[in-house]
Amino acid sequence: MSMTFLENLGINQLKSENVYYSVIGSDLRQTGEGSEFAVTSPINGMEVARFKNATPAQLEQVIITAEEAFKAFCTIPAPLRGELVRRIGNLAREHKEDLAKVITLESGKIMAEALGEVQEWIDVCDFAVGLSRQLHGKTIVSERPGHRMMEQWQPLGPVAVITAFNFPMAVWAWNTMIGLVCGDTMVLKPSEKAPLCALACQAILEKALQSMPNIPRGIFSVIIGDRDIGQLIATDKRFPLVSATGSTRMGRSVGEAVGARLGRSLLELGGNNAMIVTATADLDLALRAIVFSAAGTAGQRCTTLRRLITHTSVKADLIQRLKKSYASLTIGDPTVDGNLVGPLIDQCSFAAMQNALTAAQEQGGEVLFGGERVTVGVPDGGYYVRPAIVSIRHDAPVVHQETFAPILYVLTYTTMTQAIDIQNEVPQGLSSAIFTESMREAELFVSAAGSDCGIANVNIGTSGAEIGGAFGGEKETGGGRESGSDAWKAYMRRTTNTINYGGELPLAQGIVFE
Repeated sequence: MSMTFLENLGINQLKSENVYYSVIGSDLRQTGEGSEFAVTSPINGMEVARFKNATPAQLEQVIITAEEAFKAFCTIPAPLRGELVRRIGNLAREHKEDLAKVITLESGKIMAEALGEVQEWIDVCDFAVGLSRQLHGKTIVSERPGHRMMEQWQPLGPVAVITAFNFPMAVWAWNTMIGLVCGDTMVLKPSEKAPLCALACQAILEKALQSMPNIPRGIFSVIIGDRDIGQLIATDKRFPLVSATGSTRMGRSVGEAVGARLGRSLLELGGNNAMIVTATADLDLALRAIVFSAAGTAGQRCTTLRRLITHTSVKADLIQRLKKSYASLTIGDPTVDGNLVGPLIDQCSFAAMQNALTAAQEQGGEVLFGGERVTVGVPDGGYYVRPAIVSIRHDAPVVHQETFAPILYVLTYTTMTQAIDIQNEVPQGLSSAIFTESMREAELFVSAAGSDCGIANVNIGTSGAEIGGAFGGEKETGGGRESGSDAWKAYMRRTTNTINYGGELPLAQGIVFE
């Protein structure tokens, strides 16, 4: 794989000798002063970059820079902030293929999915540009004569974004493009498994900023560090909002730290997503959705389909179709056209998959297809696996745990009430779906008595959310919402203003104090 895309993006300029900068921004160019670590590609296990972790002292510099920049940036009119985001989106369009190649290099996604991730960045830029002219409050009737009430939304402050390896650009963009038009300064702490993606994002933003000298410098920075840096970010009161995407374990740690200082956290955590396939379902349509949702991105999406809840009357037919479809999946180098399933991120992910399959068998499950490592026709050094299909009872403990790998648990039900109970019995609550031709079943599923997830789809899969809707989930998924709809409100503070334009001072609730 040629690495010219790093040159095209200017990433190779962001290093000192053979070590890339760990602290970068418009006003910061520093090599980390902590321990050194290597970044390897899941494609073949080869080293692609070296970094040194940033230190607490370097984080302090980043925070000071973000605070100072915020003082000026929050006064810039929102449409002008939107113009900055428009230019960022245009640069992402211009460099779409190069950006996708960085994603594939570090996360192992096939190019089609990596290009789709960059398109999410572009799409959310378009959304944010329009939003920059719609950051509206309410006018509220006052009970006092000669008074008017209104709400205003104001910029919040420096916002920290902690991202995971599987969507290193899209999740960052959901937060950063919205945060910028809201008037916040942004600090990114990427996954240590995908720091080059962070440098690519930063390079695009800084290029856009060069064409707008009226925008203050230092409004976005990247700090590359270990968990200790992440914990320091969570505990620092100068970040009024910390948006974190990752495992439930990580989110619980961040949420507790931010909550202890009464700050805000926006958490996007684990998903243990289910699809109900009813007796009336169009199985051809369902099959396409199942295969992409369960096997796409090698099962490494938070919205990956992990539990397939099938009516007893269609289970045998559906499993037969699934096994045939899974057998046709092309597994291999994600940079090669035609391959549909790339590698797992690393050996730890492979081990977790094998441990889950062993546990499933010990708990009465049967592996119907796949699960083994693929070693023929794939690059040496990568952890390629055949997506697995497992028949198991719905209450097996392993089914209630999210394994970040392509394992599809097939469960059965007889009544719709039972299916919804199975859907809702796990601790996670991100995405869900139902395939049915019955209007009653569909409407029940999306009603208050149906799915308890943040996303509930009918006749489409669990993956592939559009940026126009708020993205996020309930329960151990964290309760956060990013991207579209009114998710922008998380990045701003609300003030209620009461204006007295009369000549007297009546008190609320009719109180007389004279």
